[in-house]
This record gives sequence, structure tokens and C-alpha cells, in this order.
Amino acid sequence: MAYVITQNCCKDAGCVAVCPVDCIRPSESAASGDGPQMLFIDPDTCIDCGACYDECPVDAIYADTDLPPELEPFGSLNAEYFRRHPLEPTAFHPISQHPAVPGGSLRVAIVGAGPAACYAATELLTVGGVEVEMFERLPTPFGLVRFGVAPDHQKTKSVVQIFDRAFTNNRFSCHLNVSIGDKIDHDDLLAHHHAVIYAVGTPGAKDLDIDGSGLDGHHAAGDFVGWYNGHPDHAETTFDLSGNRAVVIGNGNVAIDIARVLLMDRDALERTDIAQHAVDALADSAVEEVVLVGRRGPRDAAFSVGEFLALGHLDGVDVVIDSDELEDRPDDDVETAAKLAAARDYAARPTVAGHKRIVFRFRTSPTALRGGDHVESILLSPNVFDESGAIVADDTDHEQLDTRLVLRSIGYHGRPVDALPFDESRGVIPNEGGRVTDDTGAPIPGLYVTGWAKRGPRGVIGTNRACAEETVAGLLADHDAGVLGRDVGDHDALTATMAERGADPIDWPGWRAIDAAERARGAETGRPRIKFVTIEDMLSAAAG
Repeated sequence: MAYVITQNCCKDAGCVAVCPVDCIRPSESAASGDGPQMLFIDPDTCIDCGACYDECPVDAIYADTDLPPELEPFGSLNAEYFRRHPLEPTAFHPISQHPAVPGGSLRVAIVGAGPAACYAATELLTVGGVEVEMFERLPTPFGLVRFGVAPDHQKTKSVVQIFDRAFTNNRFSCHLNVSIGDKIDHDDLLAHHHAVIYAVGTPGAKDLDIDGSGLDGHHAAGDFVGWYNGHPDHAETTFDLSGNRAVVIGNGNVAIDIARVLLMDRDALERTDIAQHAVDALADSAVEEVVLVGRRGPRDAAFSVGEFLALGHLDGVDVVIDSDELEDRPDDDVETAAKLAAARDYAARPTVAGHKRIVFRFRTSPTALRGGDHVESILLSPNVFDESGAIVADDTDHEQLDTRLVLRSIGYHGRPVDALPFDESRGVIPNEGGRVTDDTGAPIPGLYVTGWAKRGPRGVIGTNRACAEETVAGLLADHDAGVLGRDVGDHDALTATMAERGADPIDWPGWRAIDAAERARGAETGRPRIKFVTIEDMLSAAAG
């Protein structure tokens, strides 16, 4: 028997560290977010010890004898990776634990409470004496795990459990419901901390620069995801679900999540933690077909092999592949080959009358949205490529699809943070290995960045672990070199400043009260939780 890594893999890589025979790959650090989108176990070397199974925070690892039918393809996928990349010993790097620092000598503020921030806090707290203060504008932590991960991916959401021990450490303080730049600003953080790490993500959506993009019925995918996940900023948004077709521009994992959610029935939705207002709206939806429009061919599609394979097991949904570019090439990597094999399988399946449909359109670009005040149709054109390989839409060949809902899922872009430099072209805070840099490229003492705000919107949840480790390593090196040595206010002084400014922070016990109340609401109807979707309700639950 051997163990197998499957769809939910988050690339946290905790499994790599505990494997006694070093048979999990890729094992190299992936702080940039590049590389394969999942990890693999060599079935010929695995000794069936179960260490990786116990370590995995998202339950993505199964014994090969226990794989459920929908995950069976991952057994051959793991084996195929090592057929192409035979296992070789890696260099041994002994774990070097940074020695404890004197109490009060290193206080670190972290702005944000998503996965990147949580990994950074966890890494810092492994060093005795370091004090960490986390700030988040919402009354709830975990960022995109709570508001971005699809509601039917509960195992993926369970990654937050690995932060529990760190966040009950008496050297950690949490200040939810505190927006930096409102009652407390950047200068206040510097006055009370030796270093500040910004983990603010990339909250902006890239624009769709075509005629008609300002019409009602066209939205950023992130707004729709926030709506169905109960984000307070989007809970009151309305989406037109009266047409029988929705169009999503883009074909990454977010696009696939949206397509799946749009086509789920009420029973399936009510087994998740999707916001109740979304359940009610989607249950009455007329949408029967979701078209995903991608600029390039299936070989270059942005979705992961795990999410693509899972579509084949949706009840009552046909997956339609509109492409004749599904054959393998000698240079295809294992994930690309698996995507193409799945696409060929979907293309060979007959469609079933009465089924809903997810349609993949490749090598296609939107050229215009049409309608009066509201989207009524979208114009699509096939893509051709110039000599440099750049995409050029063929504006002479239009196809019109009727739709009342167009969602653009073409990427995220960061927003400037007050008092910090910003790289507008890349949408990130300029940095070198997590050290924030000025216009000359020189590090700015005491300022750091991690997560998407550091590397751009690449990678999966677990990618943030290596990213945070890199940033924290630089911060600790600066501390050791005396770069961060200055007098700052302590925790009590910070608390007094927030009180004087009228801030109303929610601490970690306050979040646990919100969490418990949501779970109790869900338990009444057999759901994981029913979320509070307004700030007022969250604050009330925290106080209760």
C-alpha cells in the first residue's frame, strides 16, 4: 500500500518535512508560487507509515486502497509524476531554529489576517520572545480561506486549523475590526513595533477593456465569489440570474468554482457554508449553461488538474469541450498531460438531454458586450497569434451569445497602501525577498511584505507558507544585524492608543465566539455553519 495526494492539495508542504523516506516532490521551496500546483508521493518508495496523512491540514492524502471513485485518477497521476521524474535524494538541510530573543526586543505588526499573514505569524512565533500583533479590518480572520475558497470545498477551508496553536500563544495578540489608515495608521504601527509585515493581498480586479464593459450585468468574478461566500462588502450586491446562460471570461480555478456554484441545486448548496442569501437566489436561478472563455488553448488553461477532474463527477452536468487541440506533445508536463486526457474524456462523452452544461471555449476573446442599460449578449472572436506569439483577436469573425450575466475572472491587481511604495505595473509592493524597497531598490528598514502583495496573485494557499518563511527569515536576519534596534511602545501602550482613537478591536476569543455562533446556526439545519454577513451581526456575536 502507498499513500496518494489528491485534489485538495494546498502545497502547504508540511507533509514533505515529516516524510521519513523523503518521497514527496516537488520538495524545493516555492515562495514565488510558480511550478506544479500540487505535490506527489512516489508509490514505489512510500513505506505506508502514515506520517503525511496525519500532517496534511486539508485531508488531501489517502491510502491508495481507500481512494473514493472520483479520486482514483490521482493514483496514476502520482505514479506518472515519478515515472517522468525518478526520485533522487535531495540535499540534506538541517533545520536551524533561530534562538530566542530577549522579551520586548522584537515586536512585529502584521497587517492582514489571511493565509499569508497567518503563516507569517506562525513562523515568527516559533522564535521565543518575539511578540506579534495582527491587524485586520474585518471582524473575522482568514481572508480568502473564508471569503474566496468555494463553499463546497470544506476540506480546503480546514487548513486554518494549523494556526490554532500559534494564535493561542500568549505572545500573540489579534486586533480584528481595526482598519489601518482609519483610527490607527502606519506611523502608529511603527511607533509600537520594530517591524511591520504587510499581508494585504491583491484586492483589485483587472479590467475588461472592451466596448460595453460598463453595462449592468457585467461584474468582477471576485465580487460574485464574495457575494456567495458572505463577504460584508458584497452581501448586498445583486446578480441577474434570470437568463439561461452565464459567461465567465477566464478559465482558472475561480472560473471553475463559479461555474460549479451557479449550477448546483439547493440540496447541494445547503450542504455547504455558502451564504444564505446566495442559497435563496441560486435556488431560483434560471441559469442552465455556463460558458468559460479562455484566450489560449487547453494546453495553457489556468485551471488545476484537480479542479478540472472534479467536474466530471458533477451530477446532472455535462462538460463540453470546444477544441480540436487535445493531443499530447512530448514536452507536456504531467499536469498538462492529465488535463488533456481529462478533456479528451469529456469531449468523448455524449451530452444528456435535460442536463446543465459547462462549456469550455478556447482560443477565444470577448470583443464587446451588447445591450441597453443591461448586458443582453456578448460578442466573441477567435484568437490568432502574431509572429511574436501575442494574441490578436480576429475582429472580422464575431459570434454572439445571449446572456444577462458576464463575470470577468482575468486576474487580480494590488492596490497602493498609504505610506508604502507601489509598483503599479505589477500591482505589488516592491520588495526583494520580502524586504520592502524604495525607488532606488534599497530596503526600507522595518518594512516587509508577504503573500500576493509580495509576489502577485500566483500559487495556492500553501504557497504562502514558503513565501512567509522567506520574508520572516529576512526580518530575523535584519534583527540579528541590528537593523531593527530602536525603542518602541509595548503592547499596553498600543492598547491605550487604540482606545484613545476610538478603535473597537475584536480579539481572538471574540472571533471564536463568532465562529461558535455560526457553527451553532448551521448545526440546526445540518450545515457546517451559517455565516454572519454584516459587520453589525459579527460584532454582536463577538460581544455575546
